[in-house]
Amino acid sequence: MGILIRLVISAVSLWIATLVIDGIELNTDSVPKKIGTLLAVAVIFGIINAVLRPIIKVIGCGLYVLTLGLISIVVNGLLFMLTSWIAGKLDLPFHVDNFWPSAVLGAILVGVVSWLLNMLVPDGGDD
Repeated sequence: MGILIRLVISAVSLWIATLVIDGIELNTDSVPKKIGTLLAVAVIFGIINAVLRPIIKVIGCGLYVLTLGLISIVVNGLLFMLTSWIAGKLDLPFHVDNFWPSAVLGAILVGVVSWLLNMLVPDGGDD
């Protein structure tokens, strides 16, 4: 059940990013199609982060130390662009126009909104 809640939280944060940031587009008028697209993109983004982020951190650990972690902003933007590219290949109506500012700001916004919403959801381990 927890993973479904996290998936919905990611989808909501992606939806907020499409509303707030100009270069992130959800090109459909149907509400059910918007919800399905956001859930599918949230799954893609979650898989990309689960698989690639640890590999990137291990390979680029020197850059993380050298830049005091600021390289993670660039990495998050690139992973967000990769999510958009994969969504395009799957014919999902989700698109990120460019790396700066759309992908970077979108990744930051999705991360912050997801963090805030996850803070509101009980973990289940607190019982």
